[in-house]
Amino acid sequence: MKLIDLHTHSTASDGTLPPAQVALAAAQAGLSAVALTDHDTTQGLAEFLEAAASSGPELVPGVELSVDRPGGGSMHMVGLWVDHEEPRFKQGLERVQTARKQRNPKIVARLQELGVDITMDEVVAAAGRGQVGRPHFAQVLVDKGVVAGPGEAFGRFLKRGAPAYMEKERLNPSQAMELIRGAGGISVLAHPGLLELHPAALEELVKGLKEQGLMGIEAYYSEHNPATERRLLEMAARLGLAVSGGSDFHGHNKPGIRLGAGKGTLRVPASLLAGLKQARDALSG
Repeated sequence: MKLIDLHTHSTASDGTLPPAQVALAAAQAGLSAVALTDHDTTQGLAEFLEAAASSGPELVPGVELSVDRPGGGSMHMVGLWVDHEEPRFKQGLERVQTARKQRNPKIVARLQELGVDITMDEVVAAAGRGQVGRPHFAQVLVDKGVVAGPGEAFGRFLKRGAPAYMEKERLNPSQAMELIRGAGGISVLAHPGLLELHPAALEELVKGLKEQGLMGIEAYYSEHNPATERRLLEMAARLGLAVSGGSDFHGHNKPGIRLGAGKGTLRVPASLLAGLKQARDALSG
């Protein structure tokens, strides 16, 4: 069975492989298609798309946006086949990136209040040429010996509800989907199983999102167990949504997740591309 991976990250956000290397690794893994979906940025897409080869996988330009979740909290929206040069799309991402930049010094200040010796310059250095995210704070905490590993860094300091967690301004779902649609892309609800909602409540949420322009759900995902995967596939069929899937590959920042294979059991069939492309083409039809 031919396989694809439509949820990956590079050094442009919080992954550890450069964008071109993500494309190369996908080719080495024998994937038919791979999407680069960095967090709130498309800075890596030009390099990623330039790595296309006649014998390699289809390269899908994408993005993963953090959005407000109805009822409180946040969730993620993946955009596939986005035109990263579309002016309004670029402007929208610039606003999101500004919100990220405003949050980061607050995290540094809070960690310092908690007695951690850390500076913004150290976190920026950890991010290299990519935008700063919480994994880079975790990396600095590991490097300094404050914690034993990234998991402990998030558990003790950085996850929602932890002492150094800071909210940031986010788009609402309608705004995110409008940006993606305006750039010629389709909106996919990322890893809905992680929202920890009762199946009926999740379906109500997805129905509301579909009314606002949602075109797909990520049924296949590294953290979805077989029962969750099955429920999401059935939900997509009931609601007339396309099905997507991906590993959420981050390289060494998520060492248990392999490109195209997740934690060893993930298999995203290439046959899903037809339905996703049909949804994309319907936008311009």
